[in-house]
Amino acid sequence: MKWRSLLPYCIVFIVTLTLTLSCTNPAVYIQTKNEADTATSPIAGAVSIGYSAWPGWLPWKITQEQNIFATKNVPVELKWFDGYLESISTLTAGQINANSQTLGDTVNSVSGGAEQVIVLVNDNSTGNDKVIVAKEINSVADLKGKKVAAEEGTVDHFLLLQGLKRAGLSPEDIQFVPLETGQAAAAFVGEQVDAVAVFAPFTTQALKRQGSKELFSSKEFPGAISDHLVFSRQFIEENPAKVQEIVNSWFATLDYMKANPGKAYEIMAQRAGVSVDEYKDYADGTQIFSIEENLKAFQPGNDMTSLIFAANKMADFLVETGLTAQKPDTSQLFDDRFVKAYAETKT
Repeated sequence: MKWRSLLPYCIVFIVTLTLTLSCTNPAVYIQTKNEADTATSPIAGAVSIGYSAWPGWLPWKITQEQNIFATKNVPVELKWFDGYLESISTLTAGQINANSQTLGDTVNSVSGGAEQVIVLVNDNSTGNDKVIVAKEINSVADLKGKKVAAEEGTVDHFLLLQGLKRAGLSPEDIQFVPLETGQAAAAFVGEQVDAVAVFAPFTTQALKRQGSKELFSSKEFPGAISDHLVFSRQFIEENPAKVQEIVNSWFATLDYMKANPGKAYEIMAQRAGVSVDEYKDYADGTQIFSIEENLKAFQPGNDMTSLIFAANKMADFLVETGLTAQKPDTSQLFDDRFVKAYAETKT
């Protein structure tokens, strides 16, 4: 997920982005001082791919460091973004060819008129998105009347609302405090709010508050938060062969991770600015999708494990929360031909 948000591609998005870039406490962001992901000058003909601070996207750093893109004969500029919102706006503006972003964000971008297509499932959040609470809160019911921070319209906001609904509470039962994800974590640590909904690694930051604890997480809502490689429709139409090699590179990276787990953890932990042991704590909270899981996710279904079903629910969420006036059309959002083509090479 950073952040991994669902803010609408409209005035609300622009205002929030401005606040994010100008006001966020840099102490809550992932460390980036020890490495750069792009060359100082553009690579001719390179595919530009954005990614940011989410465990399911950090394998891209392995792809780059182990020269896996080169083995697939596709030049790539991998662009790291300290702020996830910036990566979304950069893709929407056409300044990069692809981005690592959530299903919800992509649905949101489509609602604003963007032509974006999901070609790959990187992962599902299975615990790395959490609602973290102060020590005196022991149940969802205890959130009633409390100040709860989250980035409005994000998948963590979505997770919060799902937890409230399951417990028989409504959004009106809490004092919702809309803050950018990093600011939300900082506000919770500073005891300005009673609870916060955030994603890893901001979960680690939030849990620094004395006595704080996880109330519930994405683990309890399978398929609710999925993360993807998203291209502009124009780029796919003009460069299908390059898109295929990027998808192939991802699965080659997963093979490398299985064969070299120690080195893989080292690379990802360094990119995240945490120790290897700290990074390993995130492992169970992110389910990296295999090719078989990718194929299944693209199929129609009746629950959130189906991307088609989940996209429809996310579209409803945008309308229900007032973040878009009209339900976006998600019928052209998915293109599974690239994962299918990769799968055929393994049969």
